[in-house]
Amino acid sequence: MKNIKEIKGDASFRKFFRKKNKNYNSIIIYSKKEKNKNLLIYDAINKILNKNKILAPVLYNQNYLKNYLEIEDFGNNTILNILQKKKNNNLIYFKKIIQTLNKIQSIKNKSIKNFKKKNYTIPKYNSKILLEEADLFCDWYIKENLSKNSRNRFVKNFKKIVKDLTLNLKLKNNVFVHRDFHISNLMLVKGKIGVLDSQDALIGNKAYDVASLIDDVRFQTSESFKEKLYQLYIKKQKKLDKYKFKNDFEILSVLRNLKIIGIFTRLAVRDGKKKYLKFIPYAWTLINTRINKNKVFLNLYKLLKQNFNEKIK
Repeated sequence: MKNIKEIKGDASFRKFFRKKNKNYNSIIIYSKKEKNKNLLIYDAINKILNKNKILAPVLYNQNYLKNYLEIEDFGNNTILNILQKKKNNNLIYFKKIIQTLNKIQSIKNKSIKNFKKKNYTIPKYNSKILLEEADLFCDWYIKENLSKNSRNRFVKNFKKIVKDLTLNLKLKNNVFVHRDFHISNLMLVKGKIGVLDSQDALIGNKAYDVASLIDDVRFQTSESFKEKLYQLYIKKQKKLDKYKFKNDFEILSVLRNLKIIGIFTRLAVRDGKKKYLKFIPYAWTLINTRINKNKVFLNLYKLLKQNFNEKIK
């Protein structure tokens, strides 16, 4: 059809199309795999966001049997695109983003009816999920990079260390966590921040989305700029235990970037999407940045140093 054109996708199984209607454009999301999450849950989360005055795509039409949604088109202005064109890390946009994140973390209602008129409640981001995510590093990156004997020994030690790290988290799992809150998923829409890709949202740790934003594997920034963003967030918080928050921020950043290394390796090996491999060196840089600043990582540092001496400084 002339009025429908496929557009750039992401790391998921979804396909995206832009549809030109008479007076407006819309986006069609097609998802045959994992369609409960990518269609039904995605729209439910967007409804919760919009209900709380956070800009997320509105549903226009859906046909679950035919595997698609038609939603509002936010255009092409991701914050990542804007900052790459400007060639500077403009704090103006990040101030808007942090304001949006504060609104997201203030969401109280965790349930809504989906377009099938069934109730959806956002699940908890428990330690079991964190451990499963960390396993992706072993299942894909370690499998590709260590011999069988080294691999078995590494995995046994790694799983114990990661479990200990999750037990060291101090804050409650009590806020809305987007889980992919970074500038590739944030749009500038008529001067406001629009939020995409929210289907993985859980109720979890306040520090998680802050770590996603600041230690973003797709966008390289200096340590001093990261600290500016961190302080921007901290200054807006009331009754925040800064010690506990810093502890959790660093643990979740390291676990997230280990997970990302595993996911990007999987995308290359299983799905043939090798373009994501280019982000892995910076993921290691981010891990180095955090792992050297907190004694809670001592055992992880030793294990990674023994097996990936060239990656861990």
